[in-house]
Amino acid sequence: MTKKPARKIITFDWAIKTILRDKANFDVLEGFLTALFDRPITILDMLESESNQQDEADKYNRVDLLAKTGDGERIIVEVQYLPEKAYLKRLVYGTAKTIVENLSLGDPYEKVRKVYSVNLLHFEIGREENEYIYHGQNGFMGFHTHRPIILDKYLTGDSVPTGERNVFPEYYLIPLRHFPNII
Repeated sequence: MTKKPARKIITFDWAIKTILRDKANFDVLEGFLTALFDRPITILDMLESESNQQDEADKYNRVDLLAKTGDGERIIVEVQYLPEKAYLKRLVYGTAKTIVENLSLGDPYEKVRKVYSVNLLHFEIGREENEYIYHGQNGFMGFHTHRPIILDKYLTGDSVPTGERNVFPEYYLIPLRHFPNII
């Protein structure tokens, strides 16, 4: 069993869960996400960050922060202190659960919103010494041409909003050891 490292009195985890939930401090989170995503991000609301179990056998999902943007996107922000064997699978589960819980029975699939998972890690995730942010996303490529798919108009309509070009979740893994004395 891995022993938890000693924590300072006020932790980054505590700041994420309490200070950044306050609407007066949304600008701090917006600034961070704007820099990370390289586009303007506006936080409209903080959503309930613990999912409900549908029944006794259902697995629940709890994240540190779940934000709703001006575009209707969802952004999960999570601080992770210790590595877990199935950590990446847990990230996939968290984004999938967020998508499912934001769509009600009878809602059209057009209401599916993109989910981003931003993970601030107190451990090293990869072996690359010079990399400090890892980005994961899904896309469809031609099997033979290796070019990205261009969807037919009957699937997208005449105009395709930017956020709907790729509705698949995106993941950001940020090992915090690369930012000493900054966080």
